[in-house]
Amino acid sequence: MVVLNRIYTKTGDDGTTALGSGERRPKYDLRIEAYGTVDETNAAIGVVRLHTRDAPELDAMLGRIQNDLFDLGADLAVPEREGKAERLRVVASQVERLERDIDALNDKLAPLTSFVLPGGTPAAAYLHVARTICRRAERVMVELAARPGETVGAAGIQYMNRLSDFLFVASRAANDDGAGDVLWVPGQNR
Repeated sequence: MVVLNRIYTKTGDDGTTALGSGERRPKYDLRIEAYGTVDETNAAIGVVRLHTRDAPELDAMLGRIQNDLFDLGADLAVPEREGKAERLRVVASQVERLERDIDALNDKLAPLTSFVLPGGTPAAAYLHVARTICRRAERVMVELAARPGETVGAAGIQYMNRLSDFLFVASRAANDDGAGDVLWVPGQNR
């Protein structure tokens, strides 16, 4: 359990922050950027949920995702080290649940005939914002994983990859199951 009885500690005033392991890193460190961008994704999903109260199935999916994103933030905040006790990590079953949710939403949608522009209902538009932030988080995580001496769990990267797919499909679901999608018309304004 997490207990927060003081919000400000002043320990970051020198431009560093502590990982979950206690190690201090500069606030511009790529690991900090990774879990900060995951947190940004979570906040964007929180905004989406202001517009999904009339879609309880989708809202419940988004609530589970928000919790998973906190798990992922905790995963990223404690780098894997040999010989250290295992900490909270994103696992394959979380990725598999996202895949089932994608399939459940996608089963109701007509196939696409064009790319979809962000827009439609407020929920759909905000889902696209969350999707683009999610993609950025994934790119940062992949870059971090490629750095010597850094590790990122494969399931965490897979989770973010599937999450961006989920957010796209969910945006179509929020657009009256695709009927309200705003489609790209190539060269329309030439």
